[in-house]
Formats: sequence, structure tokens, C-alpha cells
Amino acid sequence: MAKAEPSILTCILGNSAGRVVLLGFAPANLLFRHSFADILDESSGRGYQRPFNERHSQDFRRYIREPLSSTIPLTLNLRPCVNGEWKIIDGSGDSVLLEISPDAGKIMAQVDCQHRLGHLGDLPIPLPFMCFTGLSEREEMEVFNIINSKARGLSPSLLDFHDAQLAQELAVDRPELFIALRLNNLEGSPWKGRLDLGGRATAGLKRIVSLRMMQKAIVDFLKATRSEPHLSPEEACQVILDFWNAVVAVLPDEWKNTRKHMLSKGVGVYALMRIAADIFNECRQDGRQCDKRAFVSALSDFVRSIDWSTGGSLKGYGGQTGVKAAVELLRETRRRSRYKVVHG
Repeated sequence: MAKAEPSILTCILGNSAGRVVLLGFAPANLLFRHSFADILDESSGRGYQRPFNERHSQDFRRYIREPLSSTIPLTLNLRPCVNGEWKIIDGSGDSVLLEISPDAGKIMAQVDCQHRLGHLGDLPIPLPFMCFTGLSEREEMEVFNIINSKARGLSPSLLDFHDAQLAQELAVDRPELFIALRLNNLEGSPWKGRLDLGGRATAGLKRIVSLRMMQKAIVDFLKATRSEPHLSPEEACQVILDFWNAVVAVLPDEWKNTRKHMLSKGVGVYALMRIAADIFNECRQDGRQCDKRAFVSALSDFVRSIDWSTGGSLKGYGGQTGVKAAVELLRETRRRSRYKVVHG
């Protein structure tokens, strides 16, 4: 049996701004055979791309087979070479040869082409490509983020996750993102593993709120509790964690069945976080500690008076107008409960 020969691709070696790249052409099935999409695995935090879109990829397959079809270059990255899977051989002038070992496997990351290549594994259609050489996973993510930050259909939560991985001082630069991710990651958090980061979710776990939605609710809380002394991001995170643990303690049945209740729907999350700010500010003004016990005491007075089911008190509340109305409903319900206590 004859020994398999390496694949040889003739390329031009040059620069794309500050990065060295290879420009060339290759059959789609060869590029498919040696490349992969580094999709974010939410359970491990590895990867950075959105899940594969079957329809998008199938549409491109149908298109690229048409007589006058074309595409911009596929963007790839040759991951650092470990066992001689690939090498660049000098040619003449700017021309070089990219030699890929026959048993190299998936050595190129699909930085910006996973849906174009996804269903072309059996087609030898020639395609142009631009390939970085030896970028780290972090550098790949930076390139991907710049290329796709305005891409239609790309999850804002996935881009936020990228920002978190790339930030030097996340707690300082984006405290709302720092807190949201800690809610998703900390043991003892009712939100652990339940925020949708925009990647491939762990099988069996239900993502009930997006990372972006939780951030917006946290921004509202931080704005409403900005009086001196300022909370540090770590302190604010603990307060918010205590609040949501109190919500679960007071409304355990509603929390267990989030699909049929409004606690984790957008309007419920936003409204409850504003009530959290109200309670925190009152505790601070009175010189009382605002911890889980304080939140449980405050919530117990009124939240059970509200029908949290999807067909209940908050049904039909949507958008910013709906959030404002929901906040007023919760505040009024709370005010009446306190009035009853005072006046018997």
C-alpha cells in the first residue's frame, strides 16, 4: 500500500495589517478535512464561536455549486505546530509552499468560515483562503470578535463572553459583566450554569436568561445603588447573590418551574432587580446590614401576593414600558403590605 503524500498548497506570504498571513487557493474538501470550528463549550469555557447553523451552511452549499458563484477568502488559522503536522517551505519571491502532513487531522481553526465550509466536505470546489500562522486561541478570539462584532445573528451574549475573556481588569472595566458571569459560575448561586452565553450549552441544563439580559438588570441595580459609599464589584455581587437566593427561598415553587412563571422572564428579572435596589437602599439608610436574611424578610411581606405565573399579574408586560409598569406594580404591592402592618 502506497504511503499517503502530503498536501502541498502554493501560497503568497504577506501581511494583513500587523499579522503575517498566507493567501492561497485550495479545494473545499481539503480545507474541510484539515479545519474545525472552535465552538464555545459553556461547561468548560473553552472555544469562542457560536453553535453551527445547519440552514446557513446548507444555503451556502446550494449557492456555491451554481456556475457563477464566488466568495470572499475563508479566514483560517494554523494552530501552533506540535508534531510537524504542517510546515512552510520557502519558494521564489513572495511565494511559499504550505505542506500539510497526510495524517495531520484538524490543524486549522475556522476563524471566519465555519458555515461556508460546514457542508463542503465532499466537494472539490476551489476556494480562496487567508490563513494566519500560529495565532493563540486568545489571538484568534480577538480577530473573530473584530470581524463579527456587528454580524447579523451573532449572539450579543457571546460577544460579551469574548469581552470577558479579553479584558485585563473585567471587574473595573465592566462590573455588570463581571457580576453576571460570577452569578453563572459560583457554587451556591441559583443562576449557576443557567445563563445563556451564546455557545453550546451543556446537555440537560436549561438556560433561562441570556448573559446580556442579566447584565442589563445588573446595570439598573448598580445605577440605583450608586450613593456613597460605593459598592465594589465584589460587594455588589454578594448583595445580588444574596437577593436571588432570597427570591428562591421565598418563592421556591415558582423558581423550580421557571418556564411557567415570570421570575426568570425579562420583565421579572428587571423588575425584581429594581426592588432589590429599593431594599438595599432602605437598609443602608437605616444602618442595617443588607444580606440574604434582610432580603427574605422584605420579600416575604409582599411577593406572595403577586401571581407570578405566565398568565398572572405580569402577563402582557413587555419592553421598557412593561418593565416600568411591573416595577410600579411590585412597589405598590409592597407599599400596601407595609401600610397594612402599620395600620392593622
